[in-house]
Amino acid sequence: MPSIIWFREDLRLSDQAAVRAAAEEGPVIPVYVLDDESPGKWRTGAAQRWWLHHSLKSLSSTLQEKGLKLILLRGEASAKIAALAEKLGIDRVHAIEHYEPWWVAQQDKLAGRVDLQLHPGRLLSEPGTVTTKSGEPYKIFTPFWRLLQQVMPPPEPTRRPANMLAPDAWPDSDELDDWNLLPTDPDWATGFDEWTPGEEGALSRLDDFADRVADYQEGRNLPSEDLTSRLSPHLHMGEVSPAKVWHVVAANRQWQTVETFLSELAWRDFSTQAIVTFPDYGDTPGREQFDRLNWTDLRTVEGKEHLTAWQRGLTGYPIVDAGMRQLWATGWMHNRVRMIVAQFLIKHLLIRWQEGERWFWDCLVDADYGNNSQNWQWSAGSGIDSHPFPRMMNPKTQSPKWEAADYIRQWVPELASLPDDAIHLPWEADERVLHDAGIELGKDYPEPIVSHQAARERALAAYRATKS
Repeated sequence: MPSIIWFREDLRLSDQAAVRAAAEEGPVIPVYVLDDESPGKWRTGAAQRWWLHHSLKSLSSTLQEKGLKLILLRGEASAKIAALAEKLGIDRVHAIEHYEPWWVAQQDKLAGRVDLQLHPGRLLSEPGTVTTKSGEPYKIFTPFWRLLQQVMPPPEPTRRPANMLAPDAWPDSDELDDWNLLPTDPDWATGFDEWTPGEEGALSRLDDFADRVADYQEGRNLPSEDLTSRLSPHLHMGEVSPAKVWHVVAANRQWQTVETFLSELAWRDFSTQAIVTFPDYGDTPGREQFDRLNWTDLRTVEGKEHLTAWQRGLTGYPIVDAGMRQLWATGWMHNRVRMIVAQFLIKHLLIRWQEGERWFWDCLVDADYGNNSQNWQWSAGSGIDSHPFPRMMNPKTQSPKWEAADYIRQWVPELASLPDDAIHLPWEADERVLHDAGIELGKDYPEPIVSHQAARERALAAYRATKS
């Protein structure tokens, strides 16, 4: 009897435990369900939908090479899978276990109707593996990472099954193009061509990064250098397993060369543990006092204008604007700049972190519920492990510190003619420098929408008030 492979954000055949288990049992029916109902407001964002289209197309092509067909369905996942199993007389469904609250609910519902076999594969180690001595989940990353290393490396990744059997007949399927996952009017994804979604693209990206991982520790902070891994969207969509990444990156390399990157890989595990412990972490601050903070009222003209300026990269702070424009154009943003733009929204504009989290969710190709929630709460100071609120990242000093001049030139081209010592703070540049560069502030590039010093004083006052 055939079994169903239920694909979600695990779109690969290599080192995919659900695929291997199903293939060993007999004929398989691979199924992907586009479920926009169960996640509610956390339905797949626009940039992720672009990626999803291409990733599903890649997976479908790989399956066709093995004589298989990817069945596409749309609706509530548990209902669609259960109905398909009942129609075909299938008892067993294999799937990689997911931990987002909506997927947990769907897994529970489906398990009540079929024999659902859940397998590991999204993380380096499953939630509950790395805990305190009392069995509680860690709330601080450093001790979590220290203990996780003791159970690493993860198991050796497995190859894709050599043979996979097809069923006698295939059920009906939607057509991928009919889902309209790609933007058309307008096509805002023209800058996404730097990406190659799919398992082969992920493995190519991994091999490329492994050759230069020694540059990562410093390079992850330099926006003008392309030294980060750019593996995050591939990991999010499950086109490569974290175990595979660990083994390829760590192979025959000294620990001090790879530790920083592997700790970032482990952050995914830590973030997933956070949403297992606090399923509503995407909405609710980990520290209650942040519910009492006097955030900017977005119903006011100024509040609306400040949020829009941040979203469009028109704040008057070049490093912030460069990051926001890179995000819109490519669906991705450099690691260091993500922290700078997040703290600017939260602390300079005093806008709730949830607003930034939602914008990233729609614009990032790597938007992951655990990571996105954890990273925004870290930046806000509201998380269980977070950057202290009173410590504000100053874009005026962050930009020159991390040598972001060429990064700004790329994404804020109206400032490209400025020399390095002026491009970070054009409003503080000598008038002759601006004149020689042909730049008129307020016309060619906006004045800062807030003063750093005034914003800092306002943010600290608002934070102190939560303690009274």
